Amino acid sequence: MKLINLNLRLNKQTILNNINWHIQPGECWALLGTNASGKTSLAQIISGELAPSSGEIAGRPVQVAWVSLEAQQHIYERELYRDDTDFMDQLDAGTTVKELMCETAPWSDRHQQLAAALQLTPLLDRGYRLLSSGEGRKLMLANALLSEPELLILDEPFEGLDAASRNELHQVINQLIANGQWLLLMVNQQDDICSGFSQLALLDKGELRFTGAMPNDLAEQWQHLLTLRNKPMPLPARQSQFQLDDWPENKPLVHIENGFVQYDDTYQFQGLNWQLLPGVHSQISGPNGCGKSTLLGLITGDHPQCYRNRMQVFGYQRGQGESIWQIKKHLGYVSGNLHRDYRVAGNALTAVVSGLTDSIGVYKAIGESEKQLALSWLALIGLREKWNTPFRQLSMGEQRLVLMARALIKQPPLLILDEPTQGLDDFNRYYVLNTVERIIANGPTTLLFVSHRQDESLKIINHKLLFTESKAPEVLFDIQTTQPNA
Repeated sequence: MKLINLNLRLNKQTILNNINWHIQPGECWALLGTNASGKTSLAQIISGELAPSSGEIAGRPVQVAWVSLEAQQHIYERELYRDDTDFMDQLDAGTTVKELMCETAPWSDRHQQLAAALQLTPLLDRGYRLLSSGEGRKLMLANALLSEPELLILDEPFEGLDAASRNELHQVINQLIANGQWLLLMVNQQDDICSGFSQLALLDKGELRFTGAMPNDLAEQWQHLLTLRNKPMPLPARQSQFQLDDWPENKPLVHIENGFVQYDDTYQFQGLNWQLLPGVHSQISGPNGCGKSTLLGLITGDHPQCYRNRMQVFGYQRGQGESIWQIKKHLGYVSGNLHRDYRVAGNALTAVVSGLTDSIGVYKAIGESEKQLALSWLALIGLREKWNTPFRQLSMGEQRLVLMARALIKQPPLLILDEPTQGLDDFNRYYVLNTVERIIANGPTTLLFVSHRQDESLKIINHKLLFTESKAPEVLFDIQTTQPNA
């Protein structure tokens, strides 16, 4: 397959510029790209979903499968359209994993083998809307492999996976390489490149900077690109109207007694007794699907079972007449669920401003002071020049950066970050985490942090909440805590 003088312009912007790339049949390439480099657009062109503005592709394979965050979002929105919860007396969990795997062909030994290889067998009867983002990603990979593609494009396949699942996927990919599968792996973090890839392409700002055999000095070349993005800037002013005045140090921001989440006869977790004190910066860890994001949903009020639990947030007992906005005004929040649900019209600026009103979208005129504050945060994340770009037209990495600015704009008393660096390249990942640490050092913000990455355990963390598989058959997961500074 040859990409010859390939160019792409969308909305008067150059996305890809003069791409020339020769990929031999059966070769396994890793494409390493920065945020907004054009990786996804390139994948869409190769898969036939998008036509280039000029240039040509010679020898494109007939059957191409593309696994991506964008495709996962499409499935989620389709499942939302099919949601019948409003017409039922219980939650509609959506199409089951087994049904989704059988959409193109009846169940077979091949389905069973892939389900086992990707740890999907225990999830076959679970509805799609009850899957974690990592579990949904593994389902998409299974369906892609079921189509038996000539060329398989994996676009950020490791995002949202816990450490064990990442290792399992590395093994699956290396086995595919050993079996002769034609593969193109697109990632924005160097550590996500599997050992079996012998060819490398570097993509930055729509241009191929390097193509060829995997170099010995990959880290040096990648670091050279990233250091060009150094952008130290002062933090915008803290917004005092969102702070908790005179909050006692020994009064919990969050307090849960015997907390649980139950679906039919199955507990996702139970027996949680936990409190989060001001200044006790906490990290929640555990495997995919154990309930980490669910617990955060209980705290924010976005999970309906928050009202079934004995739970206090900022001194308000859930279900005792408090307004959800009395709680949310003291929160900053970013997660995969928020990202996939942020589907309203609006530009990057309005997305950041919506963090001041805790809404998805902005439904009133934006004042000049709000606009300037949002612009300062967009400048901090390097996207000020894209303030008027529609949110949905930004790359997935740029969207995540905007949602981070949305969460940080209040510099709130409680900052909840659930896999905040998904979709970010190495530079932006460390830059965002450094900005979070600066905010913590700058004032009375308490951090509640979820990450599957081993290299994202922040120095400021002094408390851990660990979800582990329980040996008790009636409990799927139990929870262990360590004391601060333990």
